Amino acid sequence: MTRKAKPRAPHSSPLIQVAAGLIVREGRYLIARRKIGTHLGGLWEFPGGKCEPGESLEDCLRRELREELGIDVSAPVHFRTIRHDYPEKTVELHFFRCAISRGEALALDCEEIRWVMPDEMTDYEFPPADRPLVEALQQEGERIADGI
Repeated sequence: MTRKAKPRAPHSSPLIQVAAGLIVREGRYLIARRKIGTHLGGLWEFPGGKCEPGESLEDCLRRELREELGIDVSAPVHFRTIRHDYPEKTVELHFFRCAISRGEALALDCEEIRWVMPDEMTDYEFPPADRPLVEALQQEGERIADGI
């Protein structure tokens, strides 16, 4: 199912639609450090980016991962959507599970990348909008470790 980015509501702060990839390999998730000098520069995030007008979230994710990391991914599967209000804008983050289908991830349009276990994610500073997802992945990791 292709998800279209939702249109912005009139008379409100700008709503930014973002697609982000939850790319996992051997239990480790790929995270990227935002470029210094950009909005939230220096913080860690799940790679992805803003949707262009008329672009589906899945197409946005594929484009952004190609541009930022030089990879192609398998069909993205929606995992969770988180809406967060910053003072100047509102972001709606659409997180998708996916796997690398071609290429090896490189830090092309970010400061650096790392593969981290869910329980290591608290060692990295994420934007406020990403924190609920970090907690969800950590809880999921705990359930898997406990055999639930």
